[in-house]
Amino acid sequence: MTQLAQPESVRPETPESAYAWFRLGISLLLGTVGSVGMWSVVVVLPTVQADFAVARAEASLPYTLAMIGFGVGGIAMGRLADRLGIVAPVFLGACCLAAGYVSAGLSPNLWAFALAHALIGFGASATFGPLMADVSYWFTRRRGIAIAISSSGNYLAGAVWPPLLQHFVSSAGWRPTHIGIGIFCICAMLPLMLVLRRRPPAQEAAAGAFTAGSKGALLGISPNTLQILLCIAGVACCVAMSMPQVHIVAYCNDLGYGVARGAEMLSVMLGLGIVSRIASGFIADKIGGVATLLIGSMLQGVALFLYLWFDGLTSLFVISALFGLFQGGIVPMYAIIVREYFSPQEAGTRVGIVLMATLVGMAFGGWVSGLIFDLTGSYQAAFAHGLLWNFLNVAIAVWLLLRPGRLRFATA
Repeated sequence: MTQLAQPESVRPETPESAYAWFRLGISLLLGTVGSVGMWSVVVVLPTVQADFAVARAEASLPYTLAMIGFGVGGIAMGRLADRLGIVAPVFLGACCLAAGYVSAGLSPNLWAFALAHALIGFGASATFGPLMADVSYWFTRRRGIAIAISSSGNYLAGAVWPPLLQHFVSSAGWRPTHIGIGIFCICAMLPLMLVLRRRPPAQEAAAGAFTAGSKGALLGISPNTLQILLCIAGVACCVAMSMPQVHIVAYCNDLGYGVARGAEMLSVMLGLGIVSRIASGFIADKIGGVATLLIGSMLQGVALFLYLWFDGLTSLFVISALFGLFQGGIVPMYAIIVREYFSPQEAGTRVGIVLMATLVGMAFGGWVSGLIFDLTGSYQAAFAHGLLWNFLNVAIAVWLLLRPGRLRFATA
């Protein structure tokens, strides 16, 4: 039977093609726009806390719900991408971001503001895990760096958005700023979405179905066991990661340096996180995702330890820069590990499940750090708490690295 010719807009391309790299660039832009949902609440936390007259732990609730929405959305959007392609989740994500931000700007109380952020997080999830899974179909030899670049949109958003948000919050107020973000998201994301209509290379998906299952068996554990271990590691690393990322602005304000300095520090942290993600992608292409995860996790622990000893303005800028360089590549490694050890037909869902675990860690870590601050009046105990969780993540990565056959796979 003669197969009907497909329109050029949906005709499959080959891995590593010029279009694949162009598509990667569009994914990076989408991630930069949509991931504003990850960082806006961090910047406005002190302002919202004062406006609604609530405690620090209560003011951290919108962030927690945003992370929960992001995690649940990661699974839902991943399944949607596996079934219908990447365009459907990106369209849904843009609509949810617009509705969520407009609702947040009109919120009469903290609970309404927090619920709006659950919708914001759900929408933002479409521009992270599903995009990484989609990009992984378009690259074979450079899959690690491609996934790392795609995931960098999340941190590029963290570098670009906080100063902009702080400027508009100071000049126009947090309510008009949120409404403006919602309008911008849907106007920017829908045109970019149209570039992603082409289907991924069919031959790569077919070949990957066999090799991924074979390589996963080398670990000597079942796929579900590996999935559970990756989820536990994801929770642990992100509880540790959340303390500086969620509370650095408030921490600087408490130390008397002001909210603006804290927003600048967050931008430095996440900007250098982009460097870390790209470098980790190069490293992962050479030594594999598990070994790269271990390196990043150990270095993250070093930075958290330094936070315990130094709180001067200059030293905090330096440590925050190091923290960004050390931890930026951790989360993308979970997507790379999934593509190394699981079938590509499950990529969107599997990546979404692991990323939900990381977001649970961020949500819990962001909330519990605020609670620890309320109970102790200091962030020192919160930094120590994060460091303990980081040890658990390192232990899991070491155990996976030492599994029989792991090194044979890395060199295959």
